[in-house]
Amino acid sequence: MKKIIFLHHSTGWNVWMGKTNKYVFKITGKGDVLKYFRSYNSRNRTDYQISERFFPKEFPYGWNNYPFDYYNIWVRHAGDEPFLKEDTLEILTRQYDVIIFKHCYPVSKILPDTGVPDINSYQKRLENYKLQYDALKKKIHEFGNTKFIVWTPAVHVRSHISEDEALRTLEFHDWVVNEWDEKGDNIFVWDFYKYETEGELYLPERHAFSENNSHPVKQFAAGVAPKFSKFVIDVIEGNIE
Repeated sequence: MKKIIFLHHSTGWNVWMGKTNKYVFKITGKGDVLKYFRSYNSRNRTDYQISERFFPKEFPYGWNNYPFDYYNIWVRHAGDEPFLKEDTLEILTRQYDVIIFKHCYPVSKILPDTGVPDINSYQKRLENYKLQYDALKKKIHEFGNTKFIVWTPAVHVRSHISEDEALRTLEFHDWVVNEWDEKGDNIFVWDFYKYETEGELYLPERHAFSENNSHPVKQFAAGVAPKFSKFVIDVIEGNIE
């Protein structure tokens, strides 16, 4: 277990960077997560190689990384050829031993259920999320030699989400952690939602860029970057079931 890929968008990038100044990063190419791994490797004589990638890209697929999109690329269009220039699991698992994926905060804009779930729907509804997640889990289980880490959902600040949407996001979080996640398989859940909300329904303003911007601030990102990094290493080394 040496090669790790972190698939993300902007919230994930903030955590990848942590407290690292963008000008320092431009010179060194190292954010907090990469620095954590380099330091760990040096102390423990390991050779864990972590890299990151925006997934999916803005073009041609589109800037969407929600349950439908992972299902669409990895299950619906599975195979040895990329889908709209995005790697399928057949491709990624040949290149990486650990695959980490996440959703950005618009995942929390969850509409009410209709009573007619549709696995092929891009609409953000719990009934669709659950079908898509179950299909993803079945697909991921085909790659038993690869470990997968999924983040619990990022969430919006109060001004960008209704209470009902926030409650549905909490319900989705609880379902992923308590029902969807299975002990003893090759999927591991990192509870980003817990760190973001600290028991609240929304992203607190103290953790956000502003009351109208749901990206996490540098101070928060710097605090969770080592927690995330340690979790990944614990998964690799078998310290987490």
